[in-house]
Amino acid sequence: MARKPSKRVRNNASKIESQKRYLLDEALDLLKGSSKAKFDESVDVAIKLGVDPRQSDQMVRGVANLPHGTGKTVRVLVFAKGEKEAEAKAAGADFVGAEDLVEKIKGGWLDFDKAIATPDMMPKVGPIAKILGPRGLMPNPKVGTVTQDVAKAVDESKKGRIEFRVEKAGIVHAPIGRVSFEASALKDNFHTLMEQVVRLKPQAAKGTYVQGITLSSTMGPGLKIDTADAQSAAKEA
Repeated sequence: MARKPSKRVRNNASKIESQKRYLLDEALDLLKGSSKAKFDESVDVAIKLGVDPRQSDQMVRGVANLPHGTGKTVRVLVFAKGEKEAEAKAAGADFVGAEDLVEKIKGGWLDFDKAIATPDMMPKVGPIAKILGPRGLMPNPKVGTVTQDVAKAVDESKKGRIEFRVEKAGIVHAPIGRVSFEASALKDNFHTLMEQVVRLKPQAAKGTYVQGITLSSTMGPGLKIDTADAQSAAKEA
C-alpha cells in the first residue's frame, strides 16, 4: 500500500495557490516543503519572454555557469585529436575521440549529456548535426562548446554549466538544482540564470521582456513567481 504523504507535506501542498505570484524565498520554501517523491527531484524554472523566436533577431540563447551546479552527473564527450585529445582526457572528459565517435553516434549511441569540439573537428561533426541538433547536443561556438580551450569547457560542463534557448512558445526552460539543495543554493543558481537571460534581451524585443516565471519540481505543481521581485533580487545578487 502506498505510503501517505506526511502531515507537513500535506499542509504545505494545501498552501500553494495556483494564481498567486510568490516571492522567490517563499516559493523555494514551499517547493522544498511539499516535495513527496522518493527520489531527489529536479528543480526547474520556466521563463516566459516577450520575444518572437521565429524572428532571428529575437532569438535568446546562452549559457549560465550555476555556482552550485545542477546536482546531476554530467557525461561529457569531446571531439578532438592529438594534444587537445590529451587535454580533454586530463580535464575529466568521459569520452574523447574523432571519427570513431562520429561513427558510433551514427549507429545510434547517445550516452552522453554534453558535446564539445575543437574547431578543426567541426567538418567531421557536421554530418551528424541532424542527430545531435534536435537533442541539444550539437557543439556550437555561440555557447562555447566549439573551442580550443577544451579543458575549461569540460571543467565548466562538469561543474554546472547549463545551456538554454527560447522555445517556439517564447519560453526558456532550465534546471537550477535539486530539491535536496539548500534554499540559498537554489536562489544563487536562479539569480545566475536570470542575470544571463536578462543580459541577452534582444534589441528587437518590444514591451515587457520577462512576462512570467514559474518554479517547479519534477513531481510538484508550478509556482508562479513575482517577476519584479525576482529581477530586482537578481540585480542585487
